[in-house]
Amino acid sequence: MRAMVIREAGGDFELEEREIPRPGLDEALVRVHACGVCHSDMFAKEGAYPGVSFPVVPGHEIAGVVEALGEGVQGWEVGQRVGVGWFGGNCGHCEWCRRGDLINCQNMEIPGVTMDGGYADYVLVKANAMASMPDELADEEAGPLLCAGITTFNALRHSGATPGDRVAVLGVGGLGHLGVQFAAKMGFETVAIARGRAKEELAGKLGAHHYIDSTAGDPAEALQGLGGADVILSTVTSTDALSAVFGGLRPRGRLMIVGASMDPIGVPPAALIGGSKEIHGHASGTARDSEDTLSFSVLSGVRPMIETVPLERAGEAYEKMLSGDARFRMVLTTGA
Repeated sequence: MRAMVIREAGGDFELEEREIPRPGLDEALVRVHACGVCHSDMFAKEGAYPGVSFPVVPGHEIAGVVEALGEGVQGWEVGQRVGVGWFGGNCGHCEWCRRGDLINCQNMEIPGVTMDGGYADYVLVKANAMASMPDELADEEAGPLLCAGITTFNALRHSGATPGDRVAVLGVGGLGHLGVQFAAKMGFETVAIARGRAKEELAGKLGAHHYIDSTAGDPAEALQGLGGADVILSTVTSTDALSAVFGGLRPRGRLMIVGASMDPIGVPPAALIGGSKEIHGHASGTARDSEDTLSFSVLSGVRPMIETVPLERAGEAYEKMLSGDARFRMVLTTGA
């Protein structure tokens, strides 16, 4: 099998041939057909996440088929189409597993970050990390839905907003272009917020009812001019940008954060108290949540905008993603 390997923090992608692994107890071997390139792959490439060890194979937007099943695996069949995302399976015995909060499993591994991932022909995963994949979705489409898709879909459906509420999506990029689609399909009055006017037409085609150019004035004032937002879904990594829109929330509004950043958010506590507003982080979700995301995408017609490249060009795809030139998700294909 081929694998695109990072040997040290900040190192380049190297094509390596390896023996195909065999699944052990409660594991499955997945033949990878496609794997999305996510901004969070930087955690592996730069060694910026606790638990990363080298060499490592990145990739956590994996679409393929079950090649082999290990001992003890039930409910899956060889040849079945499956996807694997950020959720690498839960241990079943820690406090949070016992409380049913599987995404917060204290022993959860992350494909492509703390274990080898999908930039390869095959990947070994815990069976409980797999999501069943609908036949209506192509592998290349399904990959990004297993991270960018579940991240935005799951956050929106747990945001507290109900159909008819006003939901703003900050950023129209890899996450945001899916967030706008999901918000519109869920029946929210959808506001897209981005820098400049270049994405205004696209946002409308994706389903946005309103567009705010954050460089043309105060985006919070612009939101309040529409009546304020019940929910703002922040898909960007700029904390300055999300701080700037916080004032656009209605009373009891919620700022949902899914764009990962290590920078502090510049919102004073008094701004939270007035209007009883919230800032809320939301993790992606479990394999079952991935299945819900894929099913809703089939039902509603939500699809990622993608560009595909062969596996061996992973370095090129990664750099295009990192530069912001991808429109909007890069996907590696293995030719399987």
